[in-house]
Amino acid sequence: MAHEDIITKPKHYTKWHIEPITFIMGNSMEFWRGNIIKYVSRSGSKVYDNQTQVQSEITDLRKAMRYCEMRINSLEGRDL
Repeated sequence: MAHEDIITKPKHYTKWHIEPITFIMGNSMEFWRGNIIKYVSRSGSKVYDNQTQVQSEITDLRKAMRYCEMRINSLEGRDL
């Protein structure tokens, strides 16, 4: 049985026609924007230790929301 290559081809990213990293880097996106795309695109696909699939999806969506909040704070001149 073949093992998943968790470094270069993790399953939670390779389900898309274009991997998020290829899209992010190909468009020279900022760190915050790239992380939002990363977390949203893998939400529901990666299961964290000690979490159900639903809890893991919520975790990734909350991470994406956190990067949105940090960007808003930056634009408004507040602490991240």
